[in-house]
Order: sequence, then C-alpha cells, then structure tokens
Amino acid sequence: MKKGWTAGCAFAIGMGAASFSFGADGEFGLGTGVNYSAGKYGTGAETKILSVPFIARYDTDLWVFKLTVPYLRVTSPNNVIPGVGRFDTSGARRRRAAGTTTASGLGDTTASATYTAWYDEDKERGLDLTGRIKLPTAEADKGLGTGSTDESVQVDVYQSFDKLTLFADVGYTFFGHSDFVQLDNVLNAGIGASNKLSATDSVGASLDGRQRVTAGGAPQRELSVFWNHRTGGATRMQAYFLVGLAKGSPDKGLGLSLLRAF
Repeated sequence: MKKGWTAGCAFAIGMGAASFSFGADGEFGLGTGVNYSAGKYGTGAETKILSVPFIARYDTDLWVFKLTVPYLRVTSPNNVIPGVGRFDTSGARRRRAAGTTTASGLGDTTASATYTAWYDEDKERGLDLTGRIKLPTAEADKGLGTGSTDESVQVDVYQSFDKLTLFADVGYTFFGHSDFVQLDNVLNAGIGASNKLSATDSVGASLDGRQRVTAGGAPQRELSVFWNHRTGGATRMQAYFLVGLAKGSPDKGLGLSLLRAF
C-alpha cells in the first residue's frame, strides 16, 4: 500500500506538493499543477510564490520513485527564500537588489524514493521510508533557491479504520552549503487524517511543522485541508488549501494538481 492521501508540506519545496497513489505494479505517471502562497514571514513586505510543478512518478508494489521540477514566479524582499522563509542577511553574499523584486525561472529539482517497509493488510496499517534529495537547479542569486544540495529522510506510519485513515510522519533534513545563507539541519513532523467519501473522492486535513532553518528565521507550522478525486481509472486530481500558524510559513496557500498514469 502506498500513502496517497496527504496534501504535502508547503515548506518541503516552497509550495504545496500533491501526493497520489496508484494500485498497479509497475505504473508510470506524469502530472502538473499550479500552487500559490502568500505571506510576510515576519517581514514588513508580502512574499508571493506561484509554482507550476512538472511531476514524473513510477510505482511498483513496494517502491515509489518521484521527480519534481517546478517553474517559479516569486515576488519577495531579498531576505526571503522559497521553502526557507526569512533569513538574516548580515554577512551573507548579496543576492539581488534591496527591496521587493520579482523573479521567475526554474526552481530546485526534487527526487525521492519511498519504500513500503511494512504493511499489515488485515489490520490496514503500515510504515513507509522515504529518502529525498533537492538539487540546486534554481538561480539562487535571483532568490529562487538556496543554491545548496539538500538531503532528507522520513518515516511515515498510517492506520486505516474502514473509511478513515490516520497518518503521521517524522523526518530530518541535512542542508548542504549555500553561498547566500547559513542553513541548519532540522527536524520536521506531521499528523493528519483522511476520510473516504466514495469510490472516487476523499477529504482530509494535516498539521505539519519544521524547526527554524536559518538565523533570523522562524519555525514553520501549517494546517492543510485537501480533497482527492479520481476522474478515471488512470487519473487523479487533488486540491488543497493551507493556513500558516507560524512566521516561518506563508499566511495562506492553495493549489490544484493532476496526475495521469500510463
């Protein structure tokens, strides 16, 4: 069984990230979407992030491999980075002009592999292990990324009770070197629930948090609600809305994603 009910943490890649599941072994999927978030991150100016992710995914019985390449348009002050939030610019290499500016281009590429380490079909409970790497494909001097190669690991557990599924996760991110900002390794965690409404629809909510990443920054906490819809045997759609509960998160965000299997 693959976990496929969560909307995903917005701070994971700086925007909402959909998660889907397919039942067939050896199934390839392609997807895209649009995500938007806005917030001040503890500064005096609002940061707006528009993301259009392009997703490739391959599912087997025990593994899920996923590659995400986003296109970003970011309007923000020069002390805010997507996925990181506010940071202390003292002593940092200058990224761009002072004040609020707008930049667009390719975001950081994320590749992940998830392994279903244990699943009890009778009791409908399981445990997944995920490894993830973020590659610095964004132009960091334009404020679209950190310029660092980051690695993370995560453990997900889930338990179903008929139509209701409870889930939780805990992970750790190892940040690489950045010429623009000092990044600290951090812990993240989340809990949530999903309820199946019909054979094609489910709704749910999740609460996610992460430690402060940079000096001058803040912890991140976000509450998300989401809706999953199966439009056909090979197509999945997801919509979500989130609110930030800490200065390290956007004040609000929403998105829509579509993934089709072949």
